[in-house]
Amino acid sequence: MTATTAGSPGTEAAVRPPRNPARWMILGVICLAQLTVLLDNTVLNVAIPSLTEEMGAATSDVQWMLNAYSLVQAGLLLTAGNAADRYGRKKMLATGLGLFGIGSLLASLSTTTGELIAARAGMGVGGALLMTTTLAVVVQVFDDEERPKAIGLWGAVSSLGFAAGPLIGGALLDHFWWGSIFLINLPVALIGLVAVLKLVPESKNPSGDRPDLLGALLSTIGMTGITFAIISGPVHGWTSARVLLSAAVGAVALACFALWERRIPYPMLDMHFFRNSRFVGAVAGGILVAFGMGGSFFLLTQHLQLVLGYGPLATGLRMTPLALVIVVLNLTGVGARMLPKVGTPVAIAGGMGLLAAGLAAIATLGAHGYGGMLLGLVLMGTGIALSMPAMANAIMSAIPPEKAGVGAGVNGTLQECGNGLGVAVLGAVLNSRFAGLLPAVAAGAGSLPAALERVRTPAQRAAVADAFASGVHTSQLVGAAAVFAGGVLAAVLLRRAERAGAQ
Repeated sequence: MTATTAGSPGTEAAVRPPRNPARWMILGVICLAQLTVLLDNTVLNVAIPSLTEEMGAATSDVQWMLNAYSLVQAGLLLTAGNAADRYGRKKMLATGLGLFGIGSLLASLSTTTGELIAARAGMGVGGALLMTTTLAVVVQVFDDEERPKAIGLWGAVSSLGFAAGPLIGGALLDHFWWGSIFLINLPVALIGLVAVLKLVPESKNPSGDRPDLLGALLSTIGMTGITFAIISGPVHGWTSARVLLSAAVGAVALACFALWERRIPYPMLDMHFFRNSRFVGAVAGGILVAFGMGGSFFLLTQHLQLVLGYGPLATGLRMTPLALVIVVLNLTGVGARMLPKVGTPVAIAGGMGLLAAGLAAIATLGAHGYGGMLLGLVLMGTGIALSMPAMANAIMSAIPPEKAGVGAGVNGTLQECGNGLGVAVLGAVLNSRFAGLLPAVAAGAGSLPAALERVRTPAQRAAVADAFASGVHTSQLVGAAAVFAGGVLAAVLLRRAERAGAQ
C-alpha cells in the first residue's frame, strides 16, 4: 500500500512532477495572444461609422465585417483544437499568431468592403487556433493545484479586452485612420510569436490518432450553419428561409457528426464524454453563463444609450466596472483560492446566482439612473469571476490531458454559441415586449429610432421610450432567470458526478 498522507511532505514532492520554472511567463505570453484576439472584436465596433463613411459600406457590408470573423472562428474551433492535439499545440499557437498578424495587415490595407471581409475571415482562422491552443497550453503547463488560478487569469483577459477595446479604438480613431485598429495587432502578434517560439514547450497527443477529416468537415459545417442562423435571426427574422435553411443544415451536420464520432475508433470528439455528469454539468453551466453574459452586454449597451441617453464612449466607460471587478478578482486569485474550499458545484452555483442577481438589480434599480445600475455591474462581475474559471476548469478536468485542444475547442464553442443565443433570445424578448407596448401611432416599428420617427407629440414620445425601457427590463429579468436556472442545473449535475466518483 502506498502512503500519500498530508503529513509526509517528501511523498508529495516525489509524486508531483517538477513545475516548469517559466510557467508564469508562459501564461503572460498566452494572455497576450488571447488579448490580441479579443481586442479585435470590440475595437471594430467603434470603427463602424468611419468604415461606413470612408468605404461607402452598406448595412449588410458592416454586418459581414463584424460577423465574418466570428462565423469562421466558431466553425473551426473543434477542428482547430483537434489539430493542436495531433500536430502540436506550440506549432498551432505560432501558426495562429502568424495568420492573425497577416490577416490584420491585409485588413488595414483593404480598399474595398469585400477585401476587408475576406481579411476578417482569414483572421478568424488564426483566432480559432489561438482560442483553442491558449487554454490547452495552460492546462499542459500548470498542475492541478495551480491550474484554477491560471485559468482565472486567462479568463480575466476576456474582460480586459471587453473593457479596453472601445477605449483603445476610440483613441486610435481620434488620431489615425480606421486601418490603425488592425495595424496595432502587428507588434503584439510579432512579440507573441517570438515569445511562443522561445518559451512555450511543445505538447501533443502521444497516441498520434489518425486525422478525422470527415468529422472535421461535419463539425465545421454544423457550427457554421448554427452560428450563421443565430447571427441572421434578429436581422432577417427567425422564420425567414435564410435562417431556417442555415439552422437545418447546421443541425443535420451536427447530428451526422455525433453519429460518425460514435462509430469510428479515433473520434475527434469522444461522444462518451457526454455520459460524464461532470462534463455535462460544466457544459450546461458554460452555455448559460455565456448566454447571460452575451445577452446582458447587448442589453446594457441598449439600456445605457437608448434608455439613459449616454453616448458610445460614455457607455463604454460606464460598463468598465463590470470588467474591472472580474480582472481584479482573478488577478488577486480570489476565485482560485475559494474553489478548493467550497468545491466546484458551490462555486458555479454561487457565481451564477450572483450574475443573475446582478441582472435583476440592473433591471429593477437601474431603470432610471446609473447609480442603481452600478450595484448590478459589481454583482455581475463578481459572479462571472467566480463561475467562469470554475466551469472552464471543470470542462478541462473532465477531458483527458491528451485531448486538451479539443476540450478548449468545446469551451470556446460554448462561449460562441452561448453569447450568440443570449443576444438572439433576449433581443427577441426585448423586441416582442417593445412591439406589444407601442402606442398605435408607432405600431409595427421594428426599432426605437423607427418608432420615434413616427410620433408627433411629447406624450407619444414618452410612451415609446417607456415601451422600450419596459422591454429592456423584461428581457433582463428573463436573462436572470435563465442564468439562475443554469447555475442550479450545473451544480446538481456536478454534485452528482462528485458523489458517483467518491463511491
